[in-house]
Amino acid sequence: MKNRGTVVVGVTEKLHANAVGLDARAPLEVAALLVESQIEAARVVAGVLPELCVGADYMAASLGKGGSLIYAAAGSSALMMLADALELGGTFGIDSGSVRMLMAGGIPTDCRMPGDTEDETGSLLASLADVSGRDTLIAVSASGNTPYTLEAARIARQKGARVIAIAHNPDTPLLALGDCSIFLPTAPEVVSGSTRMGAATAQKIAMNTMSTLMAIQLGHVHDGMMVNLKADNIKLRNRASQIVQVIADVPEKQAKKALSLACDNVKLASLIAAGNLCVEEAQSLLDKEKGNLRGALGRLVHINQFQG
Repeated sequence: MKNRGTVVVGVTEKLHANAVGLDARAPLEVAALLVESQIEAARVVAGVLPELCVGADYMAASLGKGGSLIYAAAGSSALMMLADALELGGTFGIDSGSVRMLMAGGIPTDCRMPGDTEDETGSLLASLADVSGRDTLIAVSASGNTPYTLEAARIARQKGARVIAIAHNPDTPLLALGDCSIFLPTAPEVVSGSTRMGAATAQKIAMNTMSTLMAIQLGHVHDGMMVNLKADNIKLRNRASQIVQVIADVPEKQAKKALSLACDNVKLASLIAAGNLCVEEAQSLLDKEKGNLRGALGRLVHINQFQG
């Protein structure tokens, strides 16, 4: 950004007020400063709760219409993007085909992450060729000026997709492109420009909050339990059993039997165990409530009361 010939330095590139002499201080003092700066960054997210709710609405609407969530970012922001996107399948049962991750330079397969890739935008037209109004793009850039992320947002917007823009400098091009613009006013980094610290902490909280709100809206969370998880290992199969035991108020043996009948589908198993239903009956209740377990359980209670 320029103003009357003078380069305006964004907040993410400024020096932290307490960083003078950082390299000459005792390790404990530096560690305390590094930790406190990230705690302060986390607090910033509390100031954008309405925006996070709007973003979650967009995300849930896209998946509800058969659209996709598309994450786009470079560098440290992309790593936070990956941390959120890659968890959606196992945690909330979101179909992997409905989530796409666009990272400048591609997802690393080793410890090299070249910085020049954030300026390369040539691949984005092909990557976003099939984007439509059903989709939502989550574009993340600490500076708000990253060429790769900006171009992804521009293309998605031109194709009618909704854009959730996350940045840490005000009045930046990325925020101007957002249908939902989330400005996270974190302080300058203790190590200037190293946005893998404070900015990344705030980004992770923001994205995790939005995607969790989205999952709740889609009916994949019940009383704080992940009722749409993919139970594909020993730990998660045990968790699935515990969830069914709590929701249906049944012993472990009955919960595991229900899960076996439901092919480890926690929502179905909870209904089977709670109402002594067959799979088809449980699925019918879920279908009537568009996959919402609470609504299906409410129907089950009503049926039981009527029959009683």
